[in-house]
Amino acid sequence: MNTTITATQNDDVLLEVKNLRTYFKLPRNKLVKAVDDISFTLHKGKVLGIIGESGSGKSVTSRSILRIVEEPGYIAGGEILFKGVDCLKLSEKAMNALRGKEISLIFQDPTTSFNPYMTMGQHLEEAYRVHKAASKDTIRKRSLDVLKMVGINDGENVLPKYPCEFSAGFRQRIFIAMAMIFNPDLLIADEPTTSLGITIQAEIIEALNDVKRASGTSIIIITHDFGVVSQFSDDIFVMYAGHCVEFSPKRDLLLSPMHPYTVGLIRSVPLLEARKTRRLKSIPGFPPDMTALPDGCPFAERCEYAKDVCFKERPELLDVGNGRFCACHYPLKQYRTSDETVLEV
Repeated sequence: MNTTITATQNDDVLLEVKNLRTYFKLPRNKLVKAVDDISFTLHKGKVLGIIGESGSGKSVTSRSILRIVEEPGYIAGGEILFKGVDCLKLSEKAMNALRGKEISLIFQDPTTSFNPYMTMGQHLEEAYRVHKAASKDTIRKRSLDVLKMVGINDGENVLPKYPCEFSAGFRQRIFIAMAMIFNPDLLIADEPTTSLGITIQAEIIEALNDVKRASGTSIIIITHDFGVVSQFSDDIFVMYAGHCVEFSPKRDLLLSPMHPYTVGLIRSVPLLEARKTRRLKSIPGFPPDMTALPDGCPFAERCEYAKDVCFKERPELLDVGNGRFCACHYPLKQYRTSDETVLEV
C-alpha cells in the first residue's frame, strides 16, 4: 500500500485519491493493472502535473476520477474523495451532475471533440444546457465571458462559425472555454498540447494560466512533456507502469530529481540555449509488458543504476522529506540537472 501524497501547501483539500486501482481484463485471463495503488492529494487553486510515457497510466487515472473508464476496464478499488465525498460511491446520476459542472475534462484531440455540423455557439450552449436551463441571452453572455477568459476577445465572430473554420490550437482554446462554462472546481487537461506546434503549445499553456488566474480552478495537467509541466504546475507526479515513482514540488524535482526514470525523462528534453551542447539521451529499452510485470522494480531493466535488489523487490513509495516521495531502492540524492537543462523552474 502506497504512502498518501500531500501536495505543497496546507490549503483546503479539493481532491484526495487513495490507493486507486484500475484494471483491464483481457482475453486468456490476462490482467493489465493500468493504475495500481496510487495516492495523491490536490489542494484548491493548485496545479498538479502528471507525467510519464505512453501507457504509464496517467490518462486512465484521469478517466478514473470521472468514472468514465470504458470496458474492459474497471475500477478495482480505492477512494476518490472530491470535496470529501467518495465519487466511487455516488450513483451514476450524481456523477453526471458533477461531470462538466464541478469537474471538467479537456481531451487530447480538439478535432474529435466537436460536432462538425454544429456552430461553436451551439456547442457552448449545449455544454450549458446539460446542467442548467437558461435563456439564450444568458448563455450567450456566459459564452462570450469564457471565450475572453481563454484569450478570445472577438467571441461575437467565433460563435456563428463551425469547427472546420479554425485551427487545431484555436479549437483547443474554445474547448477549454466550454470546459469552464460553469467555473468547475477541478479541470483535468489530458495531453492538451499533444500534436500542436511549439508556438501553439505555448498559447494553450497561457490560456490555462489565464483560466487559473481568473477562476482559481484547480488543475490536473497530464502530459509526456517535461517542458509543459515545468511551465505549468506546482507539484509533479511521475508515473511508470501504473505506479507513482516520484512526487515532488516542481522546483525541487526539476533541479534535483531522485528517481532514475525522472532523470531519463528530463534528459530527453531538447535544450534551447545555443551554448548548451548536450546530446539528447533517450531512455534505453522499452516499458515492461503490463500483463506480466516483474516482481522487482518495473524500471530495473532500463535503469543504469540498477542493482540485484532492484530486480527482486519492488521499492515502496516512501516519504523522503520536504514534501518529496520516491519509489527507488537507491534514490539519486546527489543528482543535479542545473548544468544540463533549461527547463523553467
